[in-house]
Amino acid sequence: MSTSTPLDAAQAADAAFKAVQGKPFPSDIFVAPHLRWAVIGCGAIANQMAQTMALAGRKLAGVANRTKGKAVEFAERYGVERVFDSFEELYASPDIDAVYITTPHNTHIAFLREALAAGKHVLCEKAITLNSAELAEARAIAAEHGVVLMDATTILHMPLYTKLLKRVSTGEFGAMNLAQVNFGSYKEYGDLTNRFYNPRLAGGAMLDIGVYALSAARLFMASHPDEVVSLANRAATGVDETSGFVTRNAEGQLGVFSLSLHSKQPKRAMISFDNCYLEINDYPRADRAEIVWTSDGHREIVEEGEEAYALAYEMADLEAAVAGDESKLKLIDYAADVMDTMTRLRYDWGVYYPEEAELAQAAGVAVAGE
Repeated sequence: MSTSTPLDAAQAADAAFKAVQGKPFPSDIFVAPHLRWAVIGCGAIANQMAQTMALAGRKLAGVANRTKGKAVEFAERYGVERVFDSFEELYASPDIDAVYITTPHNTHIAFLREALAAGKHVLCEKAITLNSAELAEARAIAAEHGVVLMDATTILHMPLYTKLLKRVSTGEFGAMNLAQVNFGSYKEYGDLTNRFYNPRLAGGAMLDIGVYALSAARLFMASHPDEVVSLANRAATGVDETSGFVTRNAEGQLGVFSLSLHSKQPKRAMISFDNCYLEINDYPRADRAEIVWTSDGHREIVEEGEEAYALAYEMADLEAAVAGDESKLKLIDYAADVMDTMTRLRYDWGVYYPEEAELAQAAGVAVAGE
């Protein structure tokens, strides 16, 4: 989908859904055995999930929310089969196979611990955890109980990236050398208790938008970056607001990134190889890329997937992973690499959330907002 006027995430999702209304849902998305899904949380992403299920002719099997009234309204709107009185009731239900966690970042680990230990497969919204230690803990619980944990960062699941990576693997593009990735939103200062700037809601640019930028680059890199240099400005609340950073891995592949919550810039990724470079605009849910070939400058358009089905691809990937698809099972490894870099950068900037108070004390810095 393309537009001349930049849209925010909610507007873009609405426009994408409208673009596919009345069209048959692709038969090649949900190919693994279906799971019975429940959602935790009733916010914007949960609504998109329910809309996606409706497009596919499927329904959520359950919903749970801290405020039950909202869960009831959600269930009535989307025909959800069951509203659970508590999260514990959901975890104990034999009628639920998989859970999609859509709550704020800093609540994820508590839900992950309980859901995974109860034997539920989990798709968790980005950022999957606050830090790399929490993600390692969640992965260990998943392994112990023989269930799948999957990061819902859209870039890991959009078919466009799968198609491009297949071409990378053939050597057609040559060696990957450089990724340049931008993401800038303009969020007014106003009420700083909103989720973007509030440290008690794990606010800041890194966990909200940096996860997309780092994921876009990591997919095309041969290994996890082991060198990082950076600068960051912090908001009045102590969370990271604007940053620039460069990463490098053992193969010498560079990533150059700029993020901002208070300055609009295009969501643009440029991935440079010996034989060409890729331009991917609106890359978090991209279904179109342009290849510019080094030899003669000619441009090739690559299209795959559909923006509107972004959450369907996530759910389908988890179902495929449960069915044993190794390519989907390893997506959590990319997520872990990205989380390692995000955690390292935040700590370099002295951005620690209240849940990380002991780490902040050991580092001799204050918790964000205090």
